[in-house]
Amino acid sequence: MYYRIKKFLFENQNLKQTVAKNTFWLFFGQLSGRLLRTGLIIYAARVLGPSSWGAFSYVMTLVAFMTIFSDMGMGAIVTRESAKSPESSKKYFSTAFCLKLILLTVGMLLLIFAGKYFTNIPEAQSLMPLVALILFFDSLRNFGFVISRAKEKMQLEALNEVLTNFLITILGLIFLCLIPTSQSLTIGYLYGVAIGFIAVLLTLKDHFYSSLTNFDKNLIKPILNDSLPFALASFLGAIMINTDLFMIGWMRPVDEVGFYSAAQKPIQVFYTIASLFAVSIFPALTKTLKDSLEKGGKLLEKAVAMSLLIAVPLSLGGIILGDQIITLLFGPDYAAATLSFQILMLTLVIIFPSVIVSNSILAHEQQKNFVTFSMIGAIGNIVFNFLLIPFFGIAGASASTVITQLVSNYFIWKKMQAVNPFSVLPNIKKIIIASILMAGSAALLKYISIPLLINILLSIAIYFLILKLQKEKLLEIF
Repeated sequence: MYYRIKKFLFENQNLKQTVAKNTFWLFFGQLSGRLLRTGLIIYAARVLGPSSWGAFSYVMTLVAFMTIFSDMGMGAIVTRESAKSPESSKKYFSTAFCLKLILLTVGMLLLIFAGKYFTNIPEAQSLMPLVALILFFDSLRNFGFVISRAKEKMQLEALNEVLTNFLITILGLIFLCLIPTSQSLTIGYLYGVAIGFIAVLLTLKDHFYSSLTNFDKNLIKPILNDSLPFALASFLGAIMINTDLFMIGWMRPVDEVGFYSAAQKPIQVFYTIASLFAVSIFPALTKTLKDSLEKGGKLLEKAVAMSLLIAVPLSLGGIILGDQIITLLFGPDYAAATLSFQILMLTLVIIFPSVIVSNSILAHEQQKNFVTFSMIGAIGNIVFNFLLIPFFGIAGASASTVITQLVSNYFIWKKMQAVNPFSVLPNIKKIIIASILMAGSAALLKYISIPLLINILLSIAIYFLILKLQKEKLLEIF
């Protein structure tokens, strides 16, 4: 038994087992890391209060933007090309790594010297030099994962995620206990990602050390040509997701930034689940499409259905139990975040399948289409924020996000249907039925004052029991 488990978790045997193994490791790494960090987030939000927590969240959003700028989609391109041609892996990694160092330097300089112009929150301005270092270490740490993903050895990434987030949590708690300020939290975060980067460097030292010797100037143009559309789309997508915090910071009091950040944090954990599943299946999807367009379409249908099996009940359950979830996580001081959280839960039904569809477009090398779709979403989000935030506050920002995600992802799905037709609705009818019945049971349990955690566990059991009674085929993989 031990040998079989070890073989399943650490060896690539066939397509189905490799996807399952990679999915397990990515989920284990990211979710374990997120759960570890959740304790820090909850403690920090309570100790710092909405204003200081809002300042910290604001600068970390800037880091997210600069991370996308410094990567420019090169990580996904290296993963794709390495999966298609393993012998070119080191050359692609080395060339992209050198390009990344240049962009990363620019991003750090922008944060250090121009960061004060990005916000009118004094507390956030003082954190800019520290978050510039966070950008450096975390960006290079994540870039190292393109090799483990290309080799479909996600266990390396998973173990590093657990280590890094454990360190961030422990060090963040220690620094906050010593001095409860946003600067202390930032310093603890910085030390955690720095040690995480060192661990990646030691694990993948051959690729990092050979970066200069394997640099191929002839690959610069192909990498940039392939990555620029993807990078622009990612940047516009980040604008669509993160513009809310920026605009709330400019148009509303700083404590509303804290409330909205609290509403976003659980949602971002769920987004991570969607991204992990998409990442785990991406190499297999690329290889399958190389062999057969029809088989690739079938794999895409199953992946989208599986994503909705998770997203639909999560969305409905989060809406029904939203007030209890926010109070449990952040305390009664953050009750104002409830409505925004409930509105944002609707985005799960959009994001979960759309991340997979977007990766499929990339696997088809149709990433140039991302630019137009993402621009629609980014511009739409800015416009709707200007219209809704002054009147409805953070609830208006949430509604703006839902509307623009619907519009932009509609065009992404339409393009994918043109490239490789696939169907969704016939595969999710049982999921919809089970989700509605589960939502009704969760509402009833809440009405009769069943504790939140017991309600969640019972609702999960009811959901999967209904799926089992309907003989849902997607459950056969478990």
